[in-house]
Amino acid sequence: MMGAGGYITAMDILVTAQTINPQLGTLSWLSPDGQRTVPCALGRAGLSANKREGDGATPIGRFPLRRVLYRADRVALPTLSLPAAAIEPGDGWCDDPTSSDYNRQVRLPIGASHEHLWRLDSLYDIVVVLGHNDDPPVAGAGSAIFLHVASADYRPTEGCVAVARDDLLALLAACQTGDSLAINPA
Repeated sequence: MMGAGGYITAMDILVTAQTINPQLGTLSWLSPDGQRTVPCALGRAGLSANKREGDGATPIGRFPLRRVLYRADRVALPTLSLPAAAIEPGDGWCDDPTSSDYNRQVRLPIGASHEHLWRLDSLYDIVVVLGHNDDPPVAGAGSAIFLHVASADYRPTEGCVAVARDDLLALLAACQTGDSLAINPA
């Protein structure tokens, strides 16, 4: 986003949970056409200021957008300012707090608990890796917190934030290096 004097400033993408249903919320950002607000799915346990591995909650806080992972066989990305890499069939994400690979992308197979990034459904066709518990990772404080594609019915996530595919593509076209996702309570 352009700041005073023509300098580029970082943008916060705001996520706010609904009061009536904490598993749903809104995601807002400043697009070239003005403020844009879209629905989003949140963790099955709502929001938490004290994220723990496997609790199903979406962490409250401000998290930098690290990079974009995507299924090149299913989606063409717009021109991006964020780093991007294609997901391959052997890609995974370690969610085992006892592993030295905890909260890191890994090549499968591995002996530690993990999730597959190459999924049969479309939820990980586009994944924005968020800077949650990654610098360095603290065992048990939550892993694989992503901004990704929502299911058609916006069912709750395991702790991520999810939006419709077209909304995610529009958001990524407006993002710059240095932007963050700010997750706020209702």
